[in-house]
Formats: sequence, C-alpha cells, structure tokens
Amino acid sequence: MNSSSTPPPGPRTALVTGANRGLGQAVAAALHEAGHRVVVAARDAEAAAKAAAELGEGARSAVLDVTEAGAAERAAARLGPVDILVNNAGVQLDWGERPSALDLSLVERTLEVNLLGTWRVCQSFVPGMVARGWGRVVNISSGTGSFSNGIAAMCPAYSVSKTSLNALTVMLAEETRDTGVLVNAINPGLVRTRMRPTAEQSPQEAARDVVRAATLPDDGPSGVFFRRDAVIGW
Repeated sequence: MNSSSTPPPGPRTALVTGANRGLGQAVAAALHEAGHRVVVAARDAEAAAKAAAELGEGARSAVLDVTEAGAAERAAARLGPVDILVNNAGVQLDWGERPSALDLSLVERTLEVNLLGTWRVCQSFVPGMVARGWGRVVNISSGTGSFSNGIAAMCPAYSVSKTSLNALTVMLAEETRDTGVLVNAINPGLVRTRMRPTAEQSPQEAARDVVRAATLPDDGPSGVFFRRDAVIGW
C-alpha cells in the first residue's frame, strides 16, 4: 500500500457492519484505538450495544440488518455523516456443496447478505462521502472469489457472492474517481472466527490490514484488491 503521504486527519466517523463479533469487532476496536469515532453495527441491538460499550468512550451502536430494505437508509438518517465504511457483514452457508446440485435458495440468501447487503449500505453512505469530498470504503472479500487466486467450487454461492462484491467494488471506485472517496476490497486471508474456527490468523492480526485499507492517504489507490497489505489481481 502507498503510505508515502500523511494519513487522513482524524478523528473520522467509522461504521463497521457485522461488528459485534469476529473480524468486524476487531476492526471496530482497532479503529477506536486509532482515535476514530466508531459505530458498531449489527442486526441485534443488544449485541451491538454490548460490543460498543466494550470499546469504550466515543463508540456508538446501530441496529442494521443489511438484508432489510430501507434499514441502511434509516441508519444513515440516524447516524449522520460517515467517513469510513467497512462492509464486513457476511455469511457462508454452502461449504462442501457442488455448483451443479446446490439448493439455489442458499445462493439467494448468500447474495442477499454478501452482495446486496453491501450494495444497500454503500448506496446509503457513499453519496454523502462524495458530497463532502472525502471517504474510505473497504469491502471484506475473499480469495474464494478471486479469478487470480482461483474460484473456490467447494463453496459456490459464497464464491459467486465475493466475485460479485469485487465487481461492485470496481464499479463504485470508477464512479467515485477523483471525488476524494477511495473504494477497495480486501482478502484478509483465513481468520479465526465462527466461520473458520481453526484458522491460524487472529481477528486482531487481520484487522490491522483492514484498518490500513480503511485509512489510506489521499493519494492511495482506489478500485484495487488487497491481499492483506499487498495489491493482487482480481
């Protein structure tokens, strides 16, 4: 990553979806530690409030089910300007399934969260970033959705959702080019969460790379795919 210029002035307001546990919680904690005003977003109000309270002073919580039509718009109206958006909410429901036999209802549910959920949130917050002339968007993707890494057929719905998320990232980056808003995706690698309980990398380790992408300097890249701290091919 380009780190030759000064980091963005702070503090900024950062919204992290799916931030009540796992990687999202670790990203929220790292952003809070860096001095940003963090909003912990989750479907469950109690879980979001508990996670925000654990972060400490200055952290807020927000109820946000990314699959619900209008939920992101309502969150945007309540929260006001958001400068940093980390789209972390995601599901994996089809490990070990075959594309030729997969129940397509699993595909629909996966796309509803991993693609359309992120799309809804971006539509609610990115225009405000453009209007203010500054913003950072990081979409949590995966190597399973990367053509350069190899699309993972053992989780077809998840892989398709992340490939689609990468395409959305590129389109949003093109739309916001030269506006002060940077939109990127990141493959954080395997992270020890409920989705991957045996992974070697801790959420805190992975969060460092996500936060780096979420706080890029003004001359940082947009429309790229990070693998931890390096740019890789789509």
